[in-house]
Amino acid sequence: MNVFTTDKIRNVVLLGHGGCGKTSLAEAMAYLAGLTTRMGNVSDGNTISDYDKEEAKRLFSIHTSLIPIPWQDVKVNILDTPGYFDFVGEAEEAVSVADAAIIVVSGKSGIETGTKRAWEICEKYKLPRMIFVTDMDIDNASYRQVVEDLQALYGKKIAPFHLPIRENGQFVGYVNVVQQKAKRWNEKGTVDKFDVPEYSMDNLSICREALMEAVAETSEEFMERYFNGDEFSEDEIRQALRVNVIDGSIVPVMMGSNVMARGMYTLLTDIVKYFPSPEKRSCAGINTKTNEVYQADYDFAKPKSAYVFKTIVDPYIGKYSLIKVNSGVLKTDDILYNYHRDADEKIGRLYVLRGNKAEEVPELHAGDIGALAKLQKTLTTDSLSTRNNPVAYIRANISKPYVSMRYKAKNKGDEDKISQSVQKLLMEDLTLNHVNDSENGQTLLYGMGDQHLEVVASILLDKYKVEIELMRPKVAFRETLKKKSDVEYKYKKQSGGHGQYGHVKMTFEPSGDLDTPYTFEQCVVGGAVPKNFFPAVEKGIAEGVKRGPLAAYPVIGVKAVLYDGSYHPVDSSEMAFKLAAKQAFKKGFMEASPVLLEPIASLKVVVPDEYTGDIMGDLNKRRGRVMGMNPVENGYQEIAADIPYLELYGYNTQLRSMTSGSGTFSYEFARYEQAPEDVAKREIEARAGKLEENDLE
Repeated sequence: MNVFTTDKIRNVVLLGHGGCGKTSLAEAMAYLAGLTTRMGNVSDGNTISDYDKEEAKRLFSIHTSLIPIPWQDVKVNILDTPGYFDFVGEAEEAVSVADAAIIVVSGKSGIETGTKRAWEICEKYKLPRMIFVTDMDIDNASYRQVVEDLQALYGKKIAPFHLPIRENGQFVGYVNVVQQKAKRWNEKGTVDKFDVPEYSMDNLSICREALMEAVAETSEEFMERYFNGDEFSEDEIRQALRVNVIDGSIVPVMMGSNVMARGMYTLLTDIVKYFPSPEKRSCAGINTKTNEVYQADYDFAKPKSAYVFKTIVDPYIGKYSLIKVNSGVLKTDDILYNYHRDADEKIGRLYVLRGNKAEEVPELHAGDIGALAKLQKTLTTDSLSTRNNPVAYIRANISKPYVSMRYKAKNKGDEDKISQSVQKLLMEDLTLNHVNDSENGQTLLYGMGDQHLEVVASILLDKYKVEIELMRPKVAFRETLKKKSDVEYKYKKQSGGHGQYGHVKMTFEPSGDLDTPYTFEQCVVGGAVPKNFFPAVEKGIAEGVKRGPLAAYPVIGVKAVLYDGSYHPVDSSEMAFKLAAKQAFKKGFMEASPVLLEPIASLKVVVPDEYTGDIMGDLNKRRGRVMGMNPVENGYQEIAADIPYLELYGYNTQLRSMTSGSGTFSYEFARYEQAPEDVAKREIEARAGKLEENDLE
């Protein structure tokens, strides 16, 4: 591929609801630009961007893929992102390096949760955007309805550029609202101009009015002229659009058919015309040597620096680090410095990725997106620069995973291989987390949703040939006591030669501190138990609290006091006193009204206002206690609640179902509380086997 300078680059991310047509739009653009001779489709699993076996199998995007499309001497770097929330991390990575966005909407399905979420992401990153309405070849697709719904949501900045023309139920052409001219596609793939049909006039005047309002809103002078009934010239309209699309105050709406590759020509042309090149965008990091702000601003004349926004690890093709060049010009065999790892990286060859194909290039200019192979230490969100000018860029804000599943190897002996494979997946996917919970004897995978974790299991099997079984995670209960008990225990064993003798009298009661397992005190008088055995007694308690006598869970909040006992001058030993104390603890604990404690999470649920009643009702069913509600941006409410960890399992699926996918949640550990009788009884019965193991020790 040719080398493109900064002014000849457009970095555009495709966003939208899952299944709205992002991948097929990218495919149609690639076909129109001559990158392919035959257009692939999602259902056949042969598109450029959904190249992964998992994507072909499931018929939706799982990873962000890059397709550079040459158009009118400009390179349009298309970042095709997944639409389903389980893979939101991929979209967040892509958005961090995009300079503009196309929000894709299905003309058949209309505005969906993913459409609104895409808009919110653009607002957060201050991205110029266009909206492209797909599926216009489908008879019941309504472009007008989409435009009206967008205007209801986002106001007068929504500016329709085109109107569809249908004849006998067929999508045959469009009206250019700026030019007020109609165009019909011909067999050569080009367009023939003709008069606007009479039946399109009403819609044209509605769309023209919306466009003129959007243009008028861009300056006081235009607003005054608009109210005076003046007409804007085509040049004035286009000039206003160029300025105001870039600053986000006008959002053009276009339309077409992906399967017929219609509407892509004007879309690509308008991307080049209205979207900014990187040199029109700002970009800053910190010079770590001087601690001053480094204004990179995609300036090719400044020292080299780049940001790693994504990592691809493949068992066959190896590791690729996808980068955006933030300043300077990267060349083959450059040596760059990674401030975060304090390491030099020889970048070797430079690549441009097109789907899963890597194409070598001699250099990458500021603002361009490319790939570096086999970097030794560099990870996603790291910065690369020169040692003389070390720069750190702000890391992309990637969503944190809260949905967990326990897993184990299907085949014994695969544990090490699974661990290595999971580490590779963690490099690729920042929304995946791996936790070794030794206390509960489980390993956990955290992801954005059940589907995310199912896909991870499937990738492990398909790519790395290891099989895992996903299960419900165990919840970390605790045990404590409510009353005081006074017990004694005599450990006595005679077996020829020296015997074993340890005798303790102890009290056990609540310590009032649920953050520590136990406190140990002694008030022995007269040397009934010699001082040198006190540590052994404490050791017995320390061992006893690891697995409590009620359900073999760790014990917390116990105060143990040794107040009396006896010893044998020959047979007493540390071992005897340790065992005596351990047995005294078991006995005393069970006599002091033992209870099971369950962990409570502090939960935050963010949902659109209209769903708050349903959410609170559901939380009550899950034994949750709603603590309050706060309005947050975009008409959402944040509900704060305390909820048992036991009730969080499956909550993600339920929340999405109740809110049409618009609700999100997060939580953190708050405290332990006494479990209700029915929960405790069920748990104690389920742990009977563990208790038997305890008794045998």
